[in-house]
Amino acid sequence: MNLFKRAWWRLWGQLGKTVMMTGLFFVICTLVLSGFLIQSAAARAAESAKNSVGAVATMQLDLNALINSGKMQQGGGPGQPGMIGAEGDLHRSLVDKICKSSVVASCNYMKDGVAAPTDQVKLHQPVPAPSGQDSGGVDFFKADGIRDLEEVGDFRNGDSKMIAGSPIKPDSKSDMVVIEERVAKDNGLKVGDKVKLNANIQNPDGRLSTKEMDFVVGGIYRSSTADTGTYVPPMMAPSNQIYVTPDGATRLDGKEVGQDGGVVKSATFTLRDPGDLGQLKKDAEAAGADLRIFPLSVNDKQFKTLVGPITKTADFATVTVWLVAVAGTVILALIIASSLRERRKELGILLSLGEKKPKLLGQHLVEVVACAVLAIGFAAAGSQFLSQAIGDRLLAGEVSSANEQAANDAGKPDPTDPTGGANRSDEPKVEPIDSMDIKLGPSDIAKVGATGLGIAALATLVPGARVLRLNPRDILMKGD
Repeated sequence: MNLFKRAWWRLWGQLGKTVMMTGLFFVICTLVLSGFLIQSAAARAAESAKNSVGAVATMQLDLNALINSGKMQQGGGPGQPGMIGAEGDLHRSLVDKICKSSVVASCNYMKDGVAAPTDQVKLHQPVPAPSGQDSGGVDFFKADGIRDLEEVGDFRNGDSKMIAGSPIKPDSKSDMVVIEERVAKDNGLKVGDKVKLNANIQNPDGRLSTKEMDFVVGGIYRSSTADTGTYVPPMMAPSNQIYVTPDGATRLDGKEVGQDGGVVKSATFTLRDPGDLGQLKKDAEAAGADLRIFPLSVNDKQFKTLVGPITKTADFATVTVWLVAVAGTVILALIIASSLRERRKELGILLSLGEKKPKLLGQHLVEVVACAVLAIGFAAAGSQFLSQAIGDRLLAGEVSSANEQAANDAGKPDPTDPTGGANRSDEPKVEPIDSMDIKLGPSDIAKVGATGLGIAALATLVPGARVLRLNPRDILMKGD
């Protein structure tokens, strides 16, 4: 007799057991599929966060490494301290080569500088200095040379925003300057106006002199920091922060822009993937960088903050999948072993009639697989909603724990920050991902199908192997 017909009659004749087996498979497949869906949702969220945030690698001079390398310029005589010298200069031409690395999504560099006011452009100083108080030599604009203004922390955070013109970009003209709106109002300036700023020139005899340099107002921005109503040294006031190109900052130092593009204080590289730091270091060394003196350090704190809770949720789902799969296999194997004991006489009669042992085992496998297929279909229909509820509940707990941990660590130094916390205010504040988008796709159904059928086969073949060792006489004479 055909083993498929016997399997059908058995399933239909023992309807209660069929329903029980299908229900057990439904529970197993639903939990396994939920785990797969949570894993997939977490992977998509992590990939999205990786693309939107990435990780920022910082390159800047390590003074201790320069001293230990012996490349520091020696002093003029015994007991005189050495100077940093040319070996401690980070040249823009080198940084530009590193920026072309395939793992770099965007890069920026900054050169510190100052500009003295002129008759045409005066400082914004709503509250004059108290009588008799010296300004302390800070009657300057703070003029930072920036490659890409939109990459500066205040603009990424939204503390500053452009209100007219355009921000400085890598292709901006070298004489472009971006000023704060209060300085623009005080001096009656608008976008397109030509202005003069005083460069500070260091003379050979040590004296400082000034020289007027021509600039063009390319943009006006607004800082969210209001005037305090009390006296603040001009260079410390946010309104007196202006931005120029790196070439412009070099000119304000009274220096000519050389073929190497000048020297910058630090450079940042936004990686496409937080794990690409190793490749970035290889590309930097190939470009000629000495990573002992100019180390590359990555701060992937934002990425970890975003994906930490959802990654832990996915890890829990992975453990759940394995536990359910193993426990389900064991339970089903015990149930099938018990069923085989109950059907000893049926097996003995079929064997005495000449039925092959592999076909008897095949009949049991068909019965279990039929229950598994039904259960997989039911699980696919309802797992998306169940997974969403389970995932949201688990993720909410992880987010709550992460927020508590962040509150406890708020005042502690961050060992992953290469600046020691100096640039912490430049980092945009990010919140952990607190929701996941569960999507059921063909690949998820295929995975749970393969898992379910694998469990069915394993749970059937292991106890069913005893059937291959039986003979009709032993079965029918020994009974149970």
